[in-house]
Amino acid sequence: MTSDLTDDLLALKTETDAALAAATDLRAWDSIRIAVLGRNGTLTGLLRDLGKTPAEQRRERGAALNRLKDALNEAIEGRKSALEAAALDERLASERIDPTLPARPRETGLIHPISRTIEEIAAIFGAMGCTIIEGPDVESDWHNFTALNIPEHHPARADHDTFYLPAQDGKPPPVLRTQTSPVQIRTMLTQPPPIRVIVTGRTYRADHDATHSPMFHQCEGLIIDRNLHLGHLKGCLIDFLRTFFGISDLPVRFRSSYFPFTEPSMEVDIGWNRRTGDLGGGGDWLEILGSGMVHPRVLANCGIDPREWQGFAWGMGVERITMLKHGMTDLRPFYESDLRWLRHYGFNPLMPTMLHEGV
Repeated sequence: MTSDLTDDLLALKTETDAALAAATDLRAWDSIRIAVLGRNGTLTGLLRDLGKTPAEQRRERGAALNRLKDALNEAIEGRKSALEAAALDERLASERIDPTLPARPRETGLIHPISRTIEEIAAIFGAMGCTIIEGPDVESDWHNFTALNIPEHHPARADHDTFYLPAQDGKPPPVLRTQTSPVQIRTMLTQPPPIRVIVTGRTYRADHDATHSPMFHQCEGLIIDRNLHLGHLKGCLIDFLRTFFGISDLPVRFRSSYFPFTEPSMEVDIGWNRRTGDLGGGGDWLEILGSGMVHPRVLANCGIDPREWQGFAWGMGVERITMLKHGMTDLRPFYESDLRWLRHYGFNPLMPTMLHEGV
């Protein structure tokens, strides 16, 4: 075939063959391919200039260029195959497995901080006689709002705060629960008092930043019995907070507030240092959870006589108390599945939860 080529085409063939023979890896090979066959390659330029050739020479010149193109394609692809085979042989030689080596130790999995906090909450309140209950993530309007004495105009019912599902059969649309309180309603409807339960699970609100997430976890507690009063509620929560944070003299303050489902209602603050972020001192206060005596109307909605039974309830964000306890500043890594973050903050699954011993 080379005898049919003109001097310039023969020179291009010889030059390309020499360059391919000198190429030792696929990067060098690709540079040669682009230089010859690329958009601005040597052969591409010759084919582009074919129209400038005199008409009586164009047919012969075109046939020679096509023969050269076929030959160069064959040479380039052949050299690529040879380089790939050499690279594979080198990789197989370098990655050879020695079956006589001892097995690598298997990495132990870790408990996510949220799961660990829920375990600690269960241990502490379990020592107080509470059992853990769960409920559905998709709730009816009645369970999530009406039964909890939340009025129609309450901001929690607004579309921009709450995730609603399509309505069916003319009923109010179902909702992704905004709190775990609907499980308290379900418990009071199906279980006669006295009641001692804690509720943990996912909740959903339309909020997202460094300290808020559209999906987060809550823990709520409900205790119903005869002759209960605020003193029982305060003692229960003070014991929990001091045990959970491991500070025996943790300052705890109860501040009057408003919730539709409790009366009276109280925000609970703990002592901390605003400048350093340390818990337990510094003269500042940090809101940690909400609480109160169960509203008589909520008891009546569930068929419990408020003249005979009283109750108190509380609720807190699991992520929030986890971040405070372990010095975390950003909520978003909780859900990013970053193994580096989990290796740093995760817990040994074989380490028992012993916090309840301090209650």
